[in-house]
Amino acid sequence: MTSSHTSSLSVQRERLLHERTQLLQRIAQERGGLVSRADMAAEHDVRSFDDRAQAISERNDEFAMNEHETAELGDIEAALERIDAGTYGRCTDCGVSIPPERLSAYPTAKRCIDCQTVAEQRRCF
Repeated sequence: MTSSHTSSLSVQRERLLHERTQLLQRIAQERGGLVSRADMAAEHDVRSFDDRAQAISERNDEFAMNEHETAELGDIEAALERIDAGTYGRCTDCGVSIPPERLSAYPTAKRCIDCQTVAEQRRCF
């Protein structure tokens, strides 16, 4: 491994660790200390709202945010694991190198553009 490659990995690791810390802080702040979906649902007991539809909508929005943040956190953890395993920057589907520009813009990228396009097309059908 070249020193520039090692330096680049170090920079990406620090960036991912920083993003993870920020995400965890944001999750804690948004939840106001609430940890689970059950806690969140109890916090927004539908009987406490005059408008049941509004309560359901707000609760669903919070659950969707929670799922998105959980997925984002998982992507960060997976990227850190790939760095530790020495596979970061290689497409998990075909094994080609992911361009540094893609990793710079999207540090949790696990696929090259071609494989990501195929994966997204599969999800649409």
